[in-house]
Amino acid sequence: MYYVGICDDGENTCSELESMVFFYAEQKSMELKTAVWYTGESLCGYLKKGEPLDVLFLDIELWQMTGIEAGAYIRNRLEDRRLQIVYISGKASYAQSLFKTQPLDFLVKPIRQQQVDEVLDLAVKLLGKNETKFAYQSGRDYYYIPYGEILYFISEGRKIRIVTAQGEKEFYGKIRELEKTLPKDFLKIHQSYLVHTLFVARYAYEEVELTDGTILSISKKTIYTVFKDKEELFLAMVDYLFDNIKVSERQVMEDQGLGTLEKLRRLLGVLPETYQEIDFRQLYLLKDKY
Repeated sequence: MYYVGICDDGENTCSELESMVFFYAEQKSMELKTAVWYTGESLCGYLKKGEPLDVLFLDIELWQMTGIEAGAYIRNRLEDRRLQIVYISGKASYAQSLFKTQPLDFLVKPIRQQQVDEVLDLAVKLLGKNETKFAYQSGRDYYYIPYGEILYFISEGRKIRIVTAQGEKEFYGKIRELEKTLPKDFLKIHQSYLVHTLFVARYAYEEVELTDGTILSISKKTIYTVFKDKEELFLAMVDYLFDNIKVSERQVMEDQGLGTLEKLRRLLGVLPETYQEIDFRQLYLLKDKY
């Protein structure tokens, strides 16, 4: 049995999505239940009670609590990393602001049946994988943790710490031997770290950022398992910077409180706050050096 939720302040959107979800379940001969909410507050109230939910279609432009705020509540307050969130919106300008809440996908309205089918196929696949459990021994007892809850493993001497959103556990072992037993979703980014790639929000030249904001060091050897060569790494850095600039440009264009001249003035100097002190010319020096 799978539980699918739909949260959108438009009754027509909810009805159409629910019909698509039921059509998918019928085609797959799958047991499935749906629940519908029209506000982020009612959705969060439901989840706070511990009620089951596997997949959530979540509108970004909700009336009071936005979809992004509801997603942050689910990930940070409820510490739920298993729920597969699919953001939906009438605009395509939110992609960069969503990565912290680790969405499964982002769909732009109007939504088609094929899109729902594809995203539910992926959700079912991930949910099945996340239920597989990692087994370890501590003392005389054996313990089990779903792989879907593990952020990363860290080796500290003879011990290995298991870090999850809910806390940490430890056992005796060697990171080299552990690596051989883990699914392919775990990547050795450093001699001491094995990271669950599903929780990686950003790869950089010397570090990895996880969806909970944790920063971990990455070895130069490992970075080329993500990027095939230095040229690809360099281009990815440039793309990341300028994708953020495009997001800022769209925010200016969609700001109804600005007149045409003010929009033009801001567009000429647009730059996300994160990069206002970066000299982009240095990127080409990095390219020459590395």
